[in-house]
Amino acid sequence: MRHKNLLPTNNYRSVRRAFSCLGKELRRLGTLLLCLAFVVTDLMAAQPFIDTQKGAMVLVDSNHQQLNILVDAADHKGVLRALNNLATDINKVSGVKPGIVTKQTENCRIIVGSLDQSSLIQQLVKEGRLNEALLKGKRETYVITLVKRPLGQKGQALVIAGSDKRGTTYGIYEVSKQIGVSPWYFWADVPVKTQPSLYVKRGLFTDGEPAVRYRGIFLNDEAPCLTNWTKATFGNYNHQFYETVFELLLRLKGNFLWPAMWNNAFYDDDPLNGPLADEMGIIMSTSHHEPCARAQKEWHRYGSGPWNYTTNAGALDTFWAGGIQRMMHTEDIVTVGMRGDGDEPMERGTNIALLENIVARQRAIIAEQTGRGVDALPQVWALYKEVQAYYDQGMTVPDDVTLLYADDNWGSIRRLPALNAKPRKGGYGVYYHFDYVGGPRNSKWMNVTQIQRVWEQMNLAWERGVDRIWIVNVGDLKPMEYPITFWMDMAWNPDRFNPSNLYEHTVSFCKQQFGEAEAAEAARLLNLYSKYNARVTPEQLNDRTFSLDYYNEFEQVVSDYKALDAAADAQFNRLEPAYRDAYDQLIRFPIKACSNLYELYYAVAMNKKLAAKKDKAANAWADKAKTCFERDTQLADYYHKTMSNGKWNHMMSQVHIGYTSWNEPRRNIMPNVTYVD
Repeated sequence: MRHKNLLPTNNYRSVRRAFSCLGKELRRLGTLLLCLAFVVTDLMAAQPFIDTQKGAMVLVDSNHQQLNILVDAADHKGVLRALNNLATDINKVSGVKPGIVTKQTENCRIIVGSLDQSSLIQQLVKEGRLNEALLKGKRETYVITLVKRPLGQKGQALVIAGSDKRGTTYGIYEVSKQIGVSPWYFWADVPVKTQPSLYVKRGLFTDGEPAVRYRGIFLNDEAPCLTNWTKATFGNYNHQFYETVFELLLRLKGNFLWPAMWNNAFYDDDPLNGPLADEMGIIMSTSHHEPCARAQKEWHRYGSGPWNYTTNAGALDTFWAGGIQRMMHTEDIVTVGMRGDGDEPMERGTNIALLENIVARQRAIIAEQTGRGVDALPQVWALYKEVQAYYDQGMTVPDDVTLLYADDNWGSIRRLPALNAKPRKGGYGVYYHFDYVGGPRNSKWMNVTQIQRVWEQMNLAWERGVDRIWIVNVGDLKPMEYPITFWMDMAWNPDRFNPSNLYEHTVSFCKQQFGEAEAAEAARLLNLYSKYNARVTPEQLNDRTFSLDYYNEFEQVVSDYKALDAAADAQFNRLEPAYRDAYDQLIRFPIKACSNLYELYYAVAMNKKLAAKKDKAANAWADKAKTCFERDTQLADYYHKTMSNGKWNHMMSQVHIGYTSWNEPRRNIMPNVTYVD
């Protein structure tokens, strides 16, 4: 079993090679001591290697001495971009803005580079100051360590070395996180705590290789909230918007994205979107029903004829060829297969032979466009909804194509490989949902995801060898901040987690956002509101959900949420003002809005019960219901116009009251109440 925070077991051979320059006996002793250190001290990148008390090397001190970061100008552009962010982060924390230099100069206390691209890192290897075996042949791996007299300079330097572009980038953002910059500094307005001094501890720090190769999110069901916010903030889903998403993913150690697609086309909306993703190290793909790197909206814009391969194969082949031609020089993954236009099943009478023929033709297009084989580009086939039925009935999937299993849209995975299943070249993946549009009701407004449920389901997947793609539908991204964080952490190393330590992750998340003193209470509230929302989603809640007559059921659930609301208010008032916007977004607003919703439906239920008896007390409950309905609007207005100085306008505009079918009404609708004369 591989534990996060330890060097992976497959790196112990690399550790032995690290001592190859020593004599035989010293080499044995060194290897033994280092391996013991891993076991005894639980050496990890997440374990602090940055301290505010005096340590092995000063990074920044109260004298504010100039600090330079040395990097090879020929390193990956994404690494250079991340380094600029690190310099900004250090400045936020310490008040010192490091210089980024490409030639050795004084005060080069940080050296950064990728083994596959940086002459600096390659020189450290030649000097015997960095063990190449820790990085060579590894995927997305970094090491962080102090090196004495690097590159002939005096003193020592903090070296951040990666096996490749993403490995180095992850190492850079690990330093950012450890000096106190949350990955959610932009997307949840988490403040940065200033420090007069920063020191580096001795040691070798690494997370090893990620367990899951492609770890990502799907921005979906993104209108009206995310779409209207994006238009108001950036103008559209352009590269300025996606830069913030890409950076968040990298800070969370993710690498994969299905972009917003309801009314947008990632590659077509802004020609800079694709190149920026490739530069920063984000691997793109299109959703489960958008084959060959073409967005559904591109067909609506440029396609000719019906979305029907039986009658319009030529036009579809040409359309798909354009997608492959556009992305074939990137790391992007090609979605294969076909569903109906608009995320619907294909026409009646679709048969397995037709679908297999479509995929064969799509793979032939890949070969034609790349001049290589049909497996020249990584491919995924999503077994979503009716497509799984085709697979169950014997549909053949090429061995190099990743089989992407899906949940039932509500968090229960429908099918997984057998424990003893034969390995596939393309491997297996899972498409999971934190957000969903569909029956019995949409779930878009609020976070309803318990990480305990996610762990249970994804651990089943992990035990059955599902390690190629983990992709989760996160809706508008907000307010799914915490489950997204857990998803990425678990995807990096599933073996890190078990039922007894899941709550510790919640506490650690809250400590990162609000500080150690408030972490325990914030985690308690976050854990409980997720639990309460998982019992029944807000969109499915109504005045008949709970009983007024048995066991005080309705009164109890309302009381539970009101207690959370009061506790959140109390903690909010204790917090330093700088933390309150982040706390509102991550803890207080979801609790307050859902507590009010419970009170609304409880008031409606009491009104109906008393009105049926012609009891005039029903009138007070009718007034209470109207007050709660109005308060729902007031809470959204606060989120949009007051919190974070109006930064998140539109983000809580999702309709959630008044459902009569699976889909949302055009606006929130006040439930009917009755007045007794």
